[in-house]
Amino acid sequence: MSAVRAINLVLPEIEVHLAGSSINGQLVLNVRSTLVDPVVKVELVGRGFLKWLQEDNPDLEYEKATAYTNQAVYVSTSKIFHVEDNCLNSGVHTFDFQFSLPPSVPSTFTSKVGCISYFVKGTCWSRRIPLAREERCLLVQGTSSDSKRHLKDKAPLVLEAKKDVDYFCCFSHGSVMLRISLEKNIYCPGETIVFTTDIANRTHRRIRKIVYAVHCIILYCGFSSRGEQCYLEDRSEVTRLESQTNTDPLEDMKLTSSLILPKPMPITSTLKENKIMAFRYELVGTSDLPCTTSTIMGRVPIIIAATKDQSSV
Repeated sequence: MSAVRAINLVLPEIEVHLAGSSINGQLVLNVRSTLVDPVVKVELVGRGFLKWLQEDNPDLEYEKATAYTNQAVYVSTSKIFHVEDNCLNSGVHTFDFQFSLPPSVPSTFTSKVGCISYFVKGTCWSRRIPLAREERCLLVQGTSSDSKRHLKDKAPLVLEAKKDVDYFCCFSHGSVMLRISLEKNIYCPGETIVFTTDIANRTHRRIRKIVYAVHCIILYCGFSSRGEQCYLEDRSEVTRLESQTNTDPLEDMKLTSSLILPKPMPITSTLKENKIMAFRYELVGTSDLPCTTSTIMGRVPIIIAATKDQSSV
């Protein structure tokens, strides 16, 4: 039976912690019997890790893949509490602590290839014997280290996508044009993206639906066991909206739509900033053209940037 009845970490009721903010909490120990020479410790750790397998030569008859990995430590700090007379009597003992997140740490992130995670861990030892441990995960929202570098990108964005269509069954042809317009292209996590879509349907079929999505394009940087560097680009969907248009043949239509960004989410960044992975974003509009196997797609690059003043988390 352990000499520690229970260990609890009491953290502030904050859903998402901003980079650069402070974390105030308590470690509560419920001791069953007297502890001699106890070590009571709290740690704040933030780290990233990635791993993927890549086939060396697809033309080979046998499968041979190389594992690429990488890791980074974004924050690692701890506090060991002073215990008077090196003795903890039975009962409940409370230890206050405070940690500060560095202003440059990236956001919490998880994918099939890599992750960035943060946690607070409390432990209690006595005479080098571990007695109790508790770990609590934190959601962290990164902020832009230099918001001025995005100022030149604040102009409204307009993107046009056009697709010519041939209907072999009825020997006719036409075209569809999508024009997606944004008021701006810099957004904060949790903000709503409002955009308009102009549809010019020059076919004899009705366009029934357009699917909008915000895609996150992640660039991973890994190393093999031989020290060889390799990059992997992956795309994931952040948020999605299906809009029913029902645009009649040979008609034009204007739609106003919106997408809500989640919190937290990685900000637009480079490998230099995040060490092992980089992030960029696109607003993508897609529509399957009727009676064909063709799809029209428009991509508008957007920037996710946040400062402490811009993010109310």
